[in-house]
Amino acid sequence: MSGVEFGGTKASIAKSQRQARLGQFVRTWYFFRRNTLAMIGLGIIVFFAILFVVSFIYPAPATELIPYEATNGVAPSPHPIFPEICTYQPGEVPPAPNCYLTPSGLPSVIAPTVTLAPAALGPLPFGSLTLNPTEPVFYNTFDGLIKGAQWSITISVGVVVSGAILGIALGMVAGYYGGAVDEVIMRLTDIFLSIPGLLLVIIVLAVFAGSITSTWDRVALVIASFVVVFWPTYARIVRSQVLIVREQRYVEAARASGARGGRILRKHIMPNSIYPVFVQMSFDVGTVPLLIAAIVFIGFHVFSTLNFPEWGTLTAFSVQGAVLYSFIEACQTSLSGSCVFPWWQFFFPGLTLFLFAISVSFFADGLRDALDPRLRR
Repeated sequence: MSGVEFGGTKASIAKSQRQARLGQFVRTWYFFRRNTLAMIGLGIIVFFAILFVVSFIYPAPATELIPYEATNGVAPSPHPIFPEICTYQPGEVPPAPNCYLTPSGLPSVIAPTVTLAPAALGPLPFGSLTLNPTEPVFYNTFDGLIKGAQWSITISVGVVVSGAILGIALGMVAGYYGGAVDEVIMRLTDIFLSIPGLLLVIIVLAVFAGSITSTWDRVALVIASFVVVFWPTYARIVRSQVLIVREQRYVEAARASGARGGRILRKHIMPNSIYPVFVQMSFDVGTVPLLIAAIVFIGFHVFSTLNFPEWGTLTAFSVQGAVLYSFIEACQTSLSGSCVFPWWQFFFPGLTLFLFAISVSFFADGLRDALDPRLRR
């Protein structure tokens, strides 16, 4: 009889725990949805999540440049999305139906098109990314941004989550145990913080990237190189919070009741110490593509192909000095005297990075406010 009563008590306790967790989730969602900016951020994140899934099934081979014959702009090999794209200059007769008109002296510049005609070709809604405006070589910006979602989001989330996990673990151990453990971890953290992050990433890539040709292996190397840079920040943030939380009365009560250090860290200290981590993660998620863009901009090849479909890489290509100089030179030598500014090359990749960074920031701020009772409004 006592066993039945004991079993029933255990079942009732488990049910109460489930109800408590459900109630906590409902309260968190209530406070979260009252934050307008947080809901906007959540909506944009859902959009990028859908784009991330679509990028795996999107058929455009944006990982390869598509060379076009200089005679009539027709691709020498069929393209599954735009099999017969061709261009022509002002004053020329279109070599085939449904060809794109390009500015004089700039045979590779295709501005954004919104028309569905020609239906067989499809529009270029974001125009072409011009690596060299004087040569008939095209890169579909729309394809690059779609296919780049899987790589940019994978790299950003992988770097931030891996760096946060490593930093949280080391920060909690250092803050809770203190003494020699704290001294060793913090001095190691100081060593990594003293090295310029971008330089450290470039060094790691320069040493190991040359022997790696697989795309996923190269992406894993990029993630690992950035994790080395990001984890010290999380370790210092968490350690400072743990130093405060470990002195609270509920931690002393748990320690007095005989709870072990691992349980105290997991059940009491970590849930009350990681709120600032959300804000730092939101900043870092948007920073990773920008850092990749900076590395590519200075001429270092991060990925296995020059034109890898990643948002930071596309942004770097759009503002590289050589490309802008080619536009200026082509405009100066143009017979028509007209100058074309490829605004779409800067606008669409930059807008993508901006929305990605700001959405995570809004979401993280709202989630922190909703989870922390001290910040609920």
